Amino acid sequence: MVTAGDAGPRGRAPEPKRYGRFTRAQWISAALLGAGALVVAAAVVVLIARSVIGLEPVRDFVATYPGEYALPAAAPIGIPAWLGWQHFFNTFLLVLILRSGWTARYGKRPPVLWSSRRVKRRKMSLTVWFHLALDALWIVNGVVYVVLLFATGQWVKIVPTSWEVVPNAVSAGLQYLSLDWPTGNGWVNYNALQQLSYFAIVFLAAPLAIVTGARISVYWPRKADRLNRLLPFDASKRVHVAVMVFFVAFIVVHVGLVLATGALRNLNHMYAAQDTVSWTGFWIFAASLLVIAAAWVAARPARLIPLARVFGDVVQR
Repeated sequence: MVTAGDAGPRGRAPEPKRYGRFTRAQWISAALLGAGALVVAAAVVVLIARSVIGLEPVRDFVATYPGEYALPAAAPIGIPAWLGWQHFFNTFLLVLILRSGWTARYGKRPPVLWSSRRVKRRKMSLTVWFHLALDALWIVNGVVYVVLLFATGQWVKIVPTSWEVVPNAVSAGLQYLSLDWPTGNGWVNYNALQQLSYFAIVFLAAPLAIVTGARISVYWPRKADRLNRLLPFDASKRVHVAVMVFFVAFIVVHVGLVLATGALRNLNHMYAAQDTVSWTGFWIFAASLLVIAAAWVAARPARLIPLARVFGDVVQR
């Protein structure tokens, strides 16, 4: 019941609180509707894929291209421990980058501003500063990863070395869609679709995120007319958001498939650097999730302000 004290100037109930464009009830309704639509769409896709893969020409195609191709003879076997640590650091930083980027874009008027002691006129919100600081750490981690990748020969696992990757990727995709998972051993070789996905993340999406992020940051040279025409601000902003959505989609699909295609063995590969079926990798994975969750909760202004003051001046409104 709405009382006179709750009513607006014309006796109407006050507008419900909005989170972005919609109210909480509208967000919940949209989420439920979207989830239902995804379930129906997924069921339809699986039925179609099963019908297609049952056709004799397609069965022959899958037999010829099982989903993976042979790596070069010198390709290393196994997943080293450094790769597991790099995977954790990348995930840790990326989750916080996505969180801070979303808050910076869709959050309310920032209550805290940060500025460099050298250029005091260049102010930014504490969230943007945190986002850029995380970006810098993520880039350093990425450079270390790429250097080690090529120094140890692990690059052949995620960089296509044969055009056979294309038909094998199509085959692997059909097998995934039909829920008849491609057989393989990630300890030795990824299937072609995994290889293309990892290649796209490391060598396409990540550089694109870095370039577009730099373009829309306060540190981009405003008087660089030629660069500004080459990378328009509005277009860079849209691409940056699109890359963020791509990262989120990749994480969801990647984690889902890791858990659905032999969780214990897959987690041991990435987190325990061993090709066994045990709970070791699972517990390390669980601990890493707790660390990420703790960092997510801790990434609030009250805890970020002391850290930000080490690198610049902080002003609270």
